[in-house]
Amino acid sequence: MIEKVINVDRMEHIISVFGSFDENLKIIEEELGVKVADRDSELKITGEAENVMHAEQAIEGLLSLAAKGENIDTQNVRYIIRLVLDGSSGKITELAKDVVCITSKGKPVKAKTIGQKNYVEAINKNTVTVAVGPAGTGKTYLAVACAVAAFRAKQINRIILTRPAVEAGEKLGFLPGDLQNKVDPYLRPLYDALFDMLGAETYNKYLERGNIEVAPLAYMRGRTLDDSFIILDEAQNTSREQMKMFLTRMGFGSKVVITGDITQIDLPSDKTSGLKDAMRILNGIDDIAVCQLTGADVVRHVLVQKIIEAYDRFEKNRSSAASARRNGRR
Repeated sequence: MIEKVINVDRMEHIISVFGSFDENLKIIEEELGVKVADRDSELKITGEAENVMHAEQAIEGLLSLAAKGENIDTQNVRYIIRLVLDGSSGKITELAKDVVCITSKGKPVKAKTIGQKNYVEAINKNTVTVAVGPAGTGKTYLAVACAVAAFRAKQINRIILTRPAVEAGEKLGFLPGDLQNKVDPYLRPLYDALFDMLGAETYNKYLERGNIEVAPLAYMRGRTLDDSFIILDEAQNTSREQMKMFLTRMGFGSKVVITGDITQIDLPSDKTSGLKDAMRILNGIDDIAVCQLTGADVVRHVLVQKIIEAYDRFEKNRSSAASARRNGRR
């Protein structure tokens, strides 16, 4: 057992790092197997040498973020602990991020992980960005935030959001109403992100003016989209032909973001995902970025990350078992 002392200049930084009712501190102690005591302007960490070293790196990283005005919550703490355990503590300072967009309620939207930061940078630098990752990694939300920021800065004239209307176990015909009513449930995540950024009133105003368009992918055929920020969501459910059709809609002064999760493909088993194809075909082309987000970039409830990891383990075990059976038959 060893003890390490960290001197802290400002008490408010300690309060920020410890969190409400010391909830952040409890996570650090449980995850890293240490005890942390607060004595005036000193933090004393006690535990096994390696654990203390990790706790020191995590706490110093959190203090540096607090000093830059970053809000520290349990999500930040778990992510920073993960960076430390992966030997990437040097990247913690990169989490003091620029604001991507301000929501209608005045809340700043920022990338919350290194993967998300790289994703936002790729969108800003490239004409076409393909983002692939599991649920909860902020693929759609950050893309919409970048689109709204570009629209407010008058870099583009229109925001166009689209996704394929592919059924996941239910048929469109079972849903009530006309065609628009039937496809609205598939577009709801896009509506939600726009409402959050713009507010319902402003959203409706821009919708009526034609500055914003939310529509199924089938409506894109035959069009040329100039001076637009175009987002294709749930792209794993596009066919090869649909993906090519979408990519060739891009006009002058436009920016395209394609998002999807290749572990959640709802296409018939005999159809190839257009997103999988696009990742292979477009990789390496100038002005096109392919971003891979992982379970580490999940910013929803901590259980979402654990669920994704559990499914990944299950799929790997199943693949290994299937491979062993095939080899056994040879």
